[in-house]
Amino acid sequence: MQSLYLFIGIIAFFILALALSNYFQRKRGNTKERETAAPAIDLSGGGCCGAHEVCEKDSLIAAFAEKPEYFDDEELDHYSNRESDRFTTEEVDEFREVFYSVLDREKPRWVRSLQMRGISLPDELKDEVLMIINELREQKMHA
Repeated sequence: MQSLYLFIGIIAFFILALALSNYFQRKRGNTKERETAAPAIDLSGGGCCGAHEVCEKDSLIAAFAEKPEYFDDEELDHYSNRESDRFTTEEVDEFREVFYSVLDREKPRWVRSLQMRGISLPDELKDEVLMIINELREQKMHA
């Protein structure tokens, strides 16, 4: 019975995430009719925001030239090369604690740093992080 509630909760969560994504895409005008890609919005003042699958700075050359930035989170390095669905609740809380200790303007750079270090963000935290980064982007666009 508990697994049924979990399954229903997961489905509801993804439906909500899809609805939010659709809302933000329509609000920004990022629809299929658009012929040119939306320009990358840099929240950090220099670097990829880490919220997209494709990033201008994700080229092979940039990956070798750039060194990851640390945010007093070296303890997360031991999660390198772990699948994003293989974290315990305590480990997810460890990521969450670091995420919320990072300044808002640095959150996108923190996500990028994890990517460069080969650290997957736990599945349980991905939507939460993406929603906050999108909110920061919206605030910056309206400021």
